[in-house]
Amino acid sequence: MEEMKIGDIVTGIYKTGKYIGVITDIKPMHYLVKVKAVLKHPQQGDLHNPKQVDVQFFHERRALAFNEQTNVPKQMVKRFEDEVPEYQQSLRKALDVMKKELEEINTDWAKESLTRVEVLEKDYFPY
Repeated sequence: MEEMKIGDIVTGIYKTGKYIGVITDIKPMHYLVKVKAVLKHPQQGDLHNPKQVDVQFFHERRALAFNEQTNVPKQMVKRFEDEVPEYQQSLRKALDVMKKELEEINTDWAKESLTRVEVLEKDYFPY
């Protein structure tokens, strides 16, 4: 596994979302990553019961915010070589991709996820 350093531009997977960010600190098992863009929006629902709608609490999962920092396990971090997209544009693209995938699935979980995504979309893009 390649060792990264502070200031490196990387991709990182956090829960079910994937982000582009900058390493701001190095810990024994994690990198602290400051979010700059969204590559994949987090999946909706219960992380412990993926793609299930009959759960105790169906979570509305937001993407990490611009400049939000999170600990990402070192094995989930990879170097990013391309140009970093603008945060809002990357969030819009990731959300659109997720909506399209959910519309094609057509399950109860996908329908409930789409309902949650519509709420998030209004919050993310109020204009």
